[in-house]
Amino acid sequence: MNPDASSDLHRFDRRSLQAMPWKNGGGVTREIVCQPPGAGLNAFDWRVSIAHIASDGPFSRFAGVDRVITLLEGAGVQLSSSDGAVAHRLATPWQPFAFAGEADIDSRLLGGPCDDFNVMTRRERCRASVSVLRGDVGQALPSSPAGLLMSLQGAWQLCGAETVALAPDQGLWWEAGAGRFGPWRLTADGPQAALIAVLIQEV
Repeated sequence: MNPDASSDLHRFDRRSLQAMPWKNGGGVTREIVCQPPGAGLNAFDWRVSIAHIASDGPFSRFAGVDRVITLLEGAGVQLSSSDGAVAHRLATPWQPFAFAGEADIDSRLLGGPCDDFNVMTRRERCRASVSVLRGDVGQALPSSPAGLLMSLQGAWQLCGAETVALAPDQGLWWEAGAGRFGPWRLTADGPQAALIAVLIQEV
């Protein structure tokens, strides 16, 4: 699904995202959004992508960037830094884990390839709040100048400045300058539904 040019809400479908090599060439990433437009991997304010990890190896390093990684599918990875500051078993789906982008991180697969949801923010410019919402209770999110919402499981209805329906693997994002979106009221089609929410605030 291409971004909707008639709206400040840009819609996407995970299944149609294009694959590109990691910054260090050691894996594949599918970029959802990188702001500002055309900034590239060395000058973005914030970036959201989905990575496919098929083998052991190092993560790309991003100085001055805060990262949050969330396992989507697969057995996960063991994350370890050379200085011992990071030693995390990313094995439970839908549980965000934050770390510094300049950390020298090595990843070891725990049992086959996996897919991970990645959020990166330039520390001096903005910060991200990443959470996973469940469909067993009514949910609400505050307004935010920029952000992204994606259904992980189940169908969701998002009511804010606009009302949007999301099927699994569908999402939307909005950028700073388009106006603050929200607050959002979210309802799902059942208790097993899950949605990942990224809210971006300027520093």
